Amino acid sequence: MPHELIEKSKKYLWLPFTQMKDYDENPFIIESGNGIKVKDIDGKEYYDGFSALWLNVHGHRKKELDQAIKKQLDKIAHSTLLGMTNVPATELAEKLVELSPEKLTRVFYSDSGAEAMEIALKMAFQYWLNIGRPEKQKFIAMQNGYHGDTIGAVSIGSIDLYHQVYGPLMFESFKAPIPYVYHSKSGDPAQCRDECLDILEQLLIEHHQEIAALTIESMIQGAGGMIVMPEGFLSGVRKLCTKYDVLMIVDEVAAGFGRTGKMFACEHERVQPDLMAVGKGITGGYLPIAATLTTEEIYNAFYDDYDKLKTLFHGHSYTGNQLGCAVALENLRLFESGNIVEEVAKKAEYLHSLFEELRSLPHVGEIRQLGFMCGIELVHSKETKAPFPAEKRVGYQATLKMRELGMLTRPLGDVIVFMPPHVSTMQELKEMVTIMKEAIVEVTNGATNVGA
Repeated sequence: MPHELIEKSKKYLWLPFTQMKDYDENPFIIESGNGIKVKDIDGKEYYDGFSALWLNVHGHRKKELDQAIKKQLDKIAHSTLLGMTNVPATELAEKLVELSPEKLTRVFYSDSGAEAMEIALKMAFQYWLNIGRPEKQKFIAMQNGYHGDTIGAVSIGSIDLYHQVYGPLMFESFKAPIPYVYHSKSGDPAQCRDECLDILEQLLIEHHQEIAALTIESMIQGAGGMIVMPEGFLSGVRKLCTKYDVLMIVDEVAAGFGRTGKMFACEHERVQPDLMAVGKGITGGYLPIAATLTTEEIYNAFYDDYDKLKTLFHGHSYTGNQLGCAVALENLRLFESGNIVEEVAKKAEYLHSLFEELRSLPHVGEIRQLGFMCGIELVHSKETKAPFPAEKRVGYQATLKMRELGMLTRPLGDVIVFMPPHVSTMQELKEMVTIMKEAIVEVTNGATNVGA
């Protein structure tokens, strides 16, 4: 049976963000999960070191979340949110507004983080049109940013590896630098921050009249390499957006729902976005629900008689799905009863101390951490910060070795992602860091010994 499933997976599937030649060489199928571990079709268990792609919160097969879905199934699985609503979608909207920055008072549902960002773009674009300022049509994106894979989200992304090939399909956006302190000339967080803010301000001085909004990940760039913004950068961006009358769209899809030790990462600097995209952890990793939150001012710009054509014409079939909203509500109840956000903040300090074992390794250049969002950057030379040759795929090989040793994660180039479920115990964190250390040592030593 396992062999047959492997052959079927190779024959029929096309996996996301996967070179299928790699998969054919290292096929892998999950059969079940429990707690923070998953089991493959051969019965081997693995730590879920990246929270099922950054979204699991309470572990797998959480009884309360399972029951929430079953309870909702006894009522209805899905209707629609076009022109009507449903009970869990309405209750969840109230809860999201309660938890979010105070300026955000309206919730628009979708199915994924990418779509939540697409909606934010359309809202920002049409907002200016609806209030009689149609000249504000363009967007600022941050270099090295990632917001999803739909065309609008790609257009405000800036990772050549993922986005360059789709250039002819994309709309143009202005690009502003993000402070990547480790690879900056000065290596000084404050100087790097201020240089980037100065460049952004100059861009706004020259083009603010035509800019609708700026898009930015909240406090940490995820897919770009777990790049943590220096203190004061996000709040500095907020001040500039306000000063030059540009909407601020904050992407909390990866960082939101406790992942960084705050319910939303923008809380670290008390930033109030004009629009905020959320997803991933919203259902505890169970079902695809996302949302775009915005202000009453933006909402009111769309509120008018139908013949004024100010309606936001956007919506997908499963928007506001009852099963997803029901499990999201239970997920947020568990956040409260388990003090999940506070626990992540506390355990993140312990995790930081565990990383001392890795920081001393000769090929670990930097470890970047914000709560449970962590990136371990592997380099050929710690002194010069020179990377390993790309063709060696050291990060990928290290994660294959981690899989062999009993932990799953995916790399971002040669940055190892570590993003454990929120409920991971200190002992489990220690065991996962031990696996990472063993794999990194073996693979980087091997890559160095054969020459680079």
